[in-house]
Amino acid sequence: MASLHLHPQKAGELLRAVEQFEVVEQKGIVGNSRKFGVISRRTGQPSKRQVSLIEREEIGEHAATLGLQTIAPGAVRSNIETFGVDLIALIGKEVQVGTAVLLFYEARTPCEKMDRICQGLRTQMEDQKQGVLAQVVRSGMIRVGDVVQLL
Repeated sequence: MASLHLHPQKAGELLRAVEQFEVVEQKGIVGNSRKFGVISRRTGQPSKRQVSLIEREEIGEHAATLGLQTIAPGAVRSNIETFGVDLIALIGKEVQVGTAVLLFYEARTPCEKMDRICQGLRTQMEDQKQGVLAQVVRSGMIRVGDVVQLL
């Protein structure tokens, strides 16, 4: 894990970097207040969108393509930023991260907030270059430095 981030209390504010967090099965990240334990209006079941991940390598490529020196950790609003893992290739699979198990279920859909970082970033974050969304299938702790391991 390169870095970990929690969403702010107020929508639109910057994500907060943390050294570790706890995830709870079918609820998400403890302390990720606006996203924890959300129930889907469509299904009435817990939302599957519990954890978001993206590779720092992808973020670096996007920055270079857009002529930026860098895009700061947490700026693309992902809870987990990784190094050295092809997250898209793990969609549909369960992975261990720290002591938790996550199911990577689909690619992220980049939102308009990406173009606030730099115009054109949202478009760059399409076609397998946007990270993944995950559902917590086993509670546990995730820390900066933990590895992503296929189960």
